[in-house]
Amino acid sequence: MEFEMNLEQTLNEITGKLYGKNIGACTDAQLYTGVLQLTKEKMAETPAITGDKKVYYISMEFLIGKLLSNNLINLGIYEELSDILKKNGKTIADIEEAEPEPSLGNGGLGRLAACFLDSIATLGLPGDGIGLNYHFGLFKQVFKDHLQNAEKNDWIQKDSWLNNTGTKFEVSFGDRKVTSVLYDIDVVGYENGLNKLHLFDVETVDESLVKKGITFDKKAIEKNLTLFLYPDDSDEAGNLLRIYQEYFMVCNGAQLILKEVKEKGYDLHTMPEHVAIQINDTHPTMVIPELIRILTTEEGFTMDEAIDVVSHTCAYTNHTILAEALEKWPLAYIEEVVPQLVPIIKELSDRVAKKYKDEKVQIIDKDKRVHMAHIDIHYGYSVNGVAAIHTEILKQSELNHFYKIYPEKFNNKTNGITFRRWLLSCNHELAAFLTQTIGDGYKKDADELQKLLEHKDDQAVLDAIYDIKKTKKAELVSYIKEKEGVELNPDSIFDIQVKRLHEYKRQQMNALYIIHKYLEIKGGRKPSTPLTFIFGAKAAPAYVIAQDIIHLLLVMSDIINNDPEVSPYMKLVMVENYNVSYAEKLIPACDISEQISLASKEASGTGNMKFMLNGAVTLGTSDGANVEIHELVGDDNIYIFGKDSDTVIKHYEKADYVSKDYYKKSPVIKEAVDFIVSKEVLKVGKKENLERLYNELLNKDWFMTLLDLEDYIKVKDQAFADYEDQQKWKKMMLVNIAKAGFFSSDRTIAEYNRDIWKLK
Repeated sequence: MEFEMNLEQTLNEITGKLYGKNIGACTDAQLYTGVLQLTKEKMAETPAITGDKKVYYISMEFLIGKLLSNNLINLGIYEELSDILKKNGKTIADIEEAEPEPSLGNGGLGRLAACFLDSIATLGLPGDGIGLNYHFGLFKQVFKDHLQNAEKNDWIQKDSWLNNTGTKFEVSFGDRKVTSVLYDIDVVGYENGLNKLHLFDVETVDESLVKKGITFDKKAIEKNLTLFLYPDDSDEAGNLLRIYQEYFMVCNGAQLILKEVKEKGYDLHTMPEHVAIQINDTHPTMVIPELIRILTTEEGFTMDEAIDVVSHTCAYTNHTILAEALEKWPLAYIEEVVPQLVPIIKELSDRVAKKYKDEKVQIIDKDKRVHMAHIDIHYGYSVNGVAAIHTEILKQSELNHFYKIYPEKFNNKTNGITFRRWLLSCNHELAAFLTQTIGDGYKKDADELQKLLEHKDDQAVLDAIYDIKKTKKAELVSYIKEKEGVELNPDSIFDIQVKRLHEYKRQQMNALYIIHKYLEIKGGRKPSTPLTFIFGAKAAPAYVIAQDIIHLLLVMSDIINNDPEVSPYMKLVMVENYNVSYAEKLIPACDISEQISLASKEASGTGNMKFMLNGAVTLGTSDGANVEIHELVGDDNIYIFGKDSDTVIKHYEKADYVSKDYYKKSPVIKEAVDFIVSKEVLKVGKKENLERLYNELLNKDWFMTLLDLEDYIKVKDQAFADYEDQQKWKKMMLVNIAKAGFFSSDRTIAEYNRDIWKLK
């Protein structure tokens, strides 16, 4: 009670100083700034996590989301502050609306990095993130005329979580030099100490460079380096800018790491004993040659010594088997951007070429392209996949040539999510009920969720979980009405697919199902429970087909929602500018979680874990972490469809998949695909976009949408039918929540530490 009084007094003092008002008299925006300051003061009192060895997690993105609730929970003051605000007629949810969401990431890669930092701090491990301070992030998505438009996402405010450290480094691009400024965001563990997320900015950044939408001069490096995440790389200037950004990140990161090692008084020759560098995907790969360059040119190391030290310090996480995502840069590009690295990369390449003749493992190939993943594998000490099936595919096919050389380097670390955000923060009702039912041990040891299984025949527990879901659905309905202007039915089945828009994730297959269902309803076959389909996703600016899929979804939502024959039975909404904040509202409200990527293509997926934890049932292929979810919950608590990864891989090997064959032999497929270019759709949408997508599905369909469509329709219909049996569905929800504990990022990080980092 005394603590609460102190907290209230402190907050009143802060708002008094800032605005001359007490808590109750402040606006939500003013109160947000006040609570932000209070939280930062509490974090400043939190001891830093220290140790003899530290991990540096380097990533192009950190999708951290709004931080207020998460930080309050981790500091252990959420409930107290919530009570204080209520007493003064305010709520945390309202003041959080005033918090801008940091635009520092896009998809699963960035969200994973954020969850990992939370878990590293929660486990009391010394570990910092290293990334870039993007001013406008990826982009802000705005829908106009059923098309995605990109605008700058201006999120940085005077009062924010960013702390200017005053630390500066110089970064050279050949003859060009820029100065960086280091901003830190404090990362507080759950009931534990403090680590940092280090974000580098360029001192000469110029936001006025951005003109219409997100267009800017890609060649003005000194001004544009930290404006956008993943700038459009459809031209040479865009590709070069990517390399400039990546080098800027790793050059700063390398300087910071070496500075900290020296400040602690360690000999750089013993770096592997004190430092682990985790390279998150291939974007930070240049940290390897950069460290070798610094050690040989500035620290008196021989080439052999430098290579040996760096090779025992760096570890690589592979997040994809998609060739397009394994970066390959023309050597000429690297020569243009960072000529000083070229001798090092050539040396590393020559050493590999002398040892191994196989073209598939070379660093510089015959076309003079530098394979970034190959640098990571040859000159790192660990290569990990992020789900059991993904790691096996890497070992057996995609990276088999490397696995034969370095079997000891390969290991699996199935991804995880932090339950503090994806349960405690975004679903207070479920978290409180779980605490009441099984105690609060699950907050630190997620395996304790299994205790819920003891209640699977307890009607009161089953009803309570179902009622919480209904509450979250009603909340989402209100939010979507406010944000999107669409009226949804809270008693309908909420079928949700929210993730990065990419053909391999197959939002287009979901769209074809929706067309199929629309035509069924028009033909008089009405579902007994109404259906609501919700999408959220951004498509990369240069990814034309992905934008066409968005166009089709927006057109179909217009047609369906305005058709009086159909809309009582079915609604479709694609939410605008999907981000972490939207996810926190969508995920707790979901009934059926769509995880329908082409088998063998999704490394892990972490959305599937968040949905499962909040009581959604997965509809998915045997891909990524779906495989492990299936093993945990059993056949009766998941819906699996589609060809398995072995079959898919064989199709690619033989190049024998022809989408048109499936179209010709199936009236159901033909009807759904043809509808894309029907008069009804063309009347609402744009001919160019719709015909391009139609032709893509008929003539290419690289990610085999039509291969699985009929099975998808059958199994999805079955899931909707099973929902009618409420008792059965309630039990499925309970089992999914109870079995979600394995997917805690605390477990993942404990495994990284046990097998790779060995910090304590």
